[in-house]
Amino acid sequence: MKTKFIIILVLIVVLIAYLLTGIYQVDPSQVALIKTFGKYSHTVGPGIHIHAPYPFQTHVIVDVQTIRKQEIGFRTVRPGQYVQKREEALILTGDGNIVSVEAVVQFRVNDPVKFVFRIENPEGLVKFTTESALREMIAKRNVDEILTAERDKVSYEVHQITQQLLDQYDVGVTVINVLLQEVVPPQSVIAAFDDVNNAKQDKERYINEALKYANNLIPSVEGEARKIVLEAEAYAQQKVLQATGEVQRFLSILKEYKIAPKITETRLKIETLEEVLPRAKRIILLDNSQKITLLSLDRLIGGDGK
Repeated sequence: MKTKFIIILVLIVVLIAYLLTGIYQVDPSQVALIKTFGKYSHTVGPGIHIHAPYPFQTHVIVDVQTIRKQEIGFRTVRPGQYVQKREEALILTGDGNIVSVEAVVQFRVNDPVKFVFRIENPEGLVKFTTESALREMIAKRNVDEILTAERDKVSYEVHQITQQLLDQYDVGVTVINVLLQEVVPPQSVIAAFDDVNNAKQDKERYINEALKYANNLIPSVEGEARKIVLEAEAYAQQKVLQATGEVQRFLSILKEYKIAPKITETRLKIETLEEVLPRAKRIILLDNSQKITLLSLDRLIGGDGK
């Protein structure tokens, strides 16, 4: 009798323990997907719940609020410590160079049923899709664009393409962001790459210095050229006016000459002598007897000349 009682008591304890396996707790950021005989039946929210024990019903807990991440090109060993995945990080650019890229894709589950039951490894699919989009976008650009101005644009484009592909796969995931943590040349060529960059910077500096010199020199040369042109124009105008005046004077004399030739001729001789004689020191005269007479104006006026 006693043995029978113990057996019944053990069976009751086992039954209670078995029934208790159907009790579970769902945290505030989670939902529970209930499966009846292995097939999804319904979803329950946060709190303490109970369902029929295995194998009648089971549940799968899914965090739908926490932002998840997948790392490309490296792995986090522990907070603050990382290890690089070299083969995964190396990506070929459009101009035939290679860059080492470390990226992180952040995402959140928006449909837990699809996330759990539609794809066998949804997080792996997110990583693979992001890596594929990243390689495609980098392959469309040269190495200089990837290392400088195009980084943010690449992140945006990879984000958009990854989301579109995951929507097509119907995974139940929303991509929050794609971050390019590090984009650098491979370690084996970084020294040569630095030399190339330094050469390009020197080239830009020389070009800028040449442009600065040209910008300073051109206004000066243009000003000098303008000055020469203006002086030439002024000189030409002066000569034109002078020639015009001489023509007018000649025409005036010609007019008088036509009226009184002898008087005009005599006047012109007198005017010429009045202009020439004040500058002369000696005068040579030839009379009708062909005798040459030398006159010294300085003696005539009491000067010291000989």
